[in-house]
Amino acid sequence: MRLDVWLLSGSALVIAAIAAVRLSLRIGLPSLLVYLGLGLLIGESGLGIRFDNAELAQTLGLAALVVILTEGGLTTNWRLVRSGVPAAISLSTIGVAVSIVVVALAAHWLLDADWRLAFLVGAVLAPTDAAAVFSVLRRLPLPPRLTGVLEAESGYNDAPVVIVVVALSTHPDGGLNPWMLLGTIVYELAAGAAVGLIIGPLGAYALRRVALPASGLYPIAVLSLAIGSYGLATLLHASGFLATYLCALVLGNARLPHRPATRGFAEGLAWLAQIGLFVMLGLLASPPRLPAEVLPALVAGFVLVLVARPLSVVVSTLGFGIPWRERAFLSWAGLRGAVPIVFATIPMTQDVPGADRLFALVFVIVVVFTLIGGPTLPMFARICGVTAPGEAREIDVEAAPLEELHADMLDVRIPAESRLNGVEIFELRLPAEALITLIVRDGRSFVPGPRTVLRAGDELLVVAAAGTRDATERRLRAVSRRGKLAGWYGEHGD
Repeated sequence: MRLDVWLLSGSALVIAAIAAVRLSLRIGLPSLLVYLGLGLLIGESGLGIRFDNAELAQTLGLAALVVILTEGGLTTNWRLVRSGVPAAISLSTIGVAVSIVVVALAAHWLLDADWRLAFLVGAVLAPTDAAAVFSVLRRLPLPPRLTGVLEAESGYNDAPVVIVVVALSTHPDGGLNPWMLLGTIVYELAAGAAVGLIIGPLGAYALRRVALPASGLYPIAVLSLAIGSYGLATLLHASGFLATYLCALVLGNARLPHRPATRGFAEGLAWLAQIGLFVMLGLLASPPRLPAEVLPALVAGFVLVLVARPLSVVVSTLGFGIPWRERAFLSWAGLRGAVPIVFATIPMTQDVPGADRLFALVFVIVVVFTLIGGPTLPMFARICGVTAPGEAREIDVEAAPLEELHADMLDVRIPAESRLNGVEIFELRLPAEALITLIVRDGRSFVPGPRTVLRAGDELLVVAAAGTRDATERRLRAVSRRGKLAGWYGEHGD
């Protein structure tokens, strides 16, 4: 095919996928199922496009997961998830181990799979999917700690699982030493975390002090740092996934220039990665093989959802003080998506016996149980009584450095729930070297005075001397959270 035909076909496919996002939101259908359906539609049993290169699918799939994890880290609010991180780490390690063992036992005894294939089924299905979790949960009004546990878990649990899947795929039966595997997991996680926690702060430090000639370069630099941490960690035989997520988490919560623009850029790339990933996986699937795996998939899926996931949540959250109703929601909210399907391509590239059946089985499980779990999650949250509709939203602050003036310009957007609404400018008590120079309200711009009352939906342009930028941002956040008497409540905008 000619280049113009490829470009036309590719752009038409992406536009159709974007339109499908709107449709899927309106009918409550997870968008990943629409993308998988598009892949099946244009595949060998539809329009006839044949794609059976498992090695290429694995490479592209892992690259897409890196982009999705980067976006997840950049858009995760550390202040909100911090309290849930210890429980998330436990879920990502102890919980994953419990889930692998339970599903493997069921696959061996109920599906008559040999032990190697049974443990591969358990390992591939163990991780929750970052894209599915972020897209669904961020539309639900949940308590910060509960959201933090689920978001951090989906960011962390890919790292140990991919190590297990690779080890099971590359070692023949009986050739895998459990203690060596455990040592490898510990080293790769520790080294990967170190890489991410070194590159992230160093990158943030550099970007705060370098005035780039174009604002569009900041998102590119941030994405390059996060994705580069994956490459460096992998070269060191460490966990690239963990390095990427932690690096992006640090950068996303640092006070960087043009931070909202960077997040928007990352979200756009993540959507494109998801579209390409799911369509490609739909192409890779062989529709004639899928019906034979429906019954085994239902068996393995129900074991995963009703036994393995709840048991892993109960065991791994002991001692964290999580109420039973929140544990019940955590059990149901372990959404699977692209990650298990991508991981299922690893045994295929290593010619593991039964790998084709494993891919078909996992594909059906993801489709069926995403169709069940995604739309029912809001209802289950209400049943468990874990919704928090009054949860406040953060103000959105974008900063641009004015290098020659030794100052920063802050672009502040006031959300509907912010307690900045109704506050007069003089009541903000900003640092003396900071000034609100312009307000954009209902499409009209004006220069405010000390008695100007702020309103929800306002966009403020604030100019602050370089040394007072952090103090200015903290004061704005504090008033947004607790009102003009925030200091009396011990709120300092950290």
